[in-house]
Amino acid sequence: MKVLFTIIVCKILRFIGKLVGKGSSLPGQIALKICPDILKRVQLPKYIIAVTGSNGKTSTVEMIAHILTQNGKNVAWNKEGSNQIEGVTTLILNSATLTGKVKSDILLIESDERFAQYTFKYIVPTHYVITNLYRDQLTRNGHPEWVYNAIKDSIHPETTLILNADDPLVSSFGKDRENVIWFGADKLSSDTEKFVGVYNDGAYCPICKSPMKYSTYHYDHIGHYECTSCGYKRHNTEYTVTAVDLQKGEAQINGKYTIKLALKSLYNIYNLLAAFTVASIAGIDQDKIAKNISNYVLKNGRVVTFELGGRRGMLLTSKHENSISYNQSIRLACADTNGCDVMFIVDAVSRKYFTSDVSWLWDIYFEMLNNDNVRQIVLAGKYCNDLAVRFSYTDIPSDKIKVTEDIGQACEYLDSDRKEYIYVITCFSDKDKFLGKVKVD
Repeated sequence: MKVLFTIIVCKILRFIGKLVGKGSSLPGQIALKICPDILKRVQLPKYIIAVTGSNGKTSTVEMIAHILTQNGKNVAWNKEGSNQIEGVTTLILNSATLTGKVKSDILLIESDERFAQYTFKYIVPTHYVITNLYRDQLTRNGHPEWVYNAIKDSIHPETTLILNADDPLVSSFGKDRENVIWFGADKLSSDTEKFVGVYNDGAYCPICKSPMKYSTYHYDHIGHYECTSCGYKRHNTEYTVTAVDLQKGEAQINGKYTIKLALKSLYNIYNLLAAFTVASIAGIDQDKIAKNISNYVLKNGRVVTFELGGRRGMLLTSKHENSISYNQSIRLACADTNGCDVMFIVDAVSRKYFTSDVSWLWDIYFEMLNNDNVRQIVLAGKYCNDLAVRFSYTDIPSDKIKVTEDIGQACEYLDSDRKEYIYVITCFSDKDKFLGKVKVD
């Protein structure tokens, strides 16, 4: 009776929440107060696929769900991205019958990396994707190894891990473990021989802390590595990006399957590869997978195309306090050979903790913007002057930079008769402040 009552309450609260446009976490929060071990009492499907990591969780989960549903699978997944235990509880109970049986073929869970240990206390994933580990929101996470330890406590021995072999810290989850499936990229034409960026989180071995040697860098500390002391090195991969042409917008997987890219970013290709890997494990024909994700446009609002006056543009949602997320958005803009303008909006910082810490701006490799493809740079929002100070330490000519706190004035400045494409790079909390001033496609 307690299980029945808890499920009914959760379903009612979720129904009310949908009517008012809220409610993805609160129903689960109330359900856990009524029955703290409710997740232990429900009957889950054969496949329980979890996804966590610093970046790319929401996009990877959306693509996995898209492929699986396109191929006839009934998938329960947290579309709203509410990825802590309360949101996951809402997802599961609203996907269950009143007797507590989840009706789907596959339960697909996006989990916050910091709180995964609580989410998977009672749930044992059959497969667990870990995308990457970067320095992220240092005000709450401290450093990547702290997050590593939090995720480590969420891993069950019987779970098959699906790991990014090109991330040395992520790969160490698979050390001395047999039930691991590896994905990654071969040496690519876009690689560099030397590290490019402000800091290098792959400089030292995560096992013995000795210097790490790289034979190639895909981006930041993601690449092919080997420890000069203990011999820890990148694992061979079963699912592999074998070639990339970012200008043409194509990636090749396992030397056979060509994927057309809606977003011409190497960073996004890793999300595509993780989704390809999971769908393959779930038994979907790989030709169909390639077809399903070719030119796939994310629906999660992380990438939005728009019109501003007579100009076209793209908003790229980059996590504040996460420099690698920003670096990849900047790389995308800099690669536009037709020429572009770039706007940065930093109007709110530390959405949950309100620390107003902007030290993370100094970790972003803004120096990339000293590029002939980038014509004008606009710095907007409450923290525009903090951005301007950071830019003053680059070699970017000052006459290319416009600084204004008012986002509306920034839009008016870009609303001109020029034809260059506009890239707007900002955070989840700030994106609607811009999108409300333009025509969204």
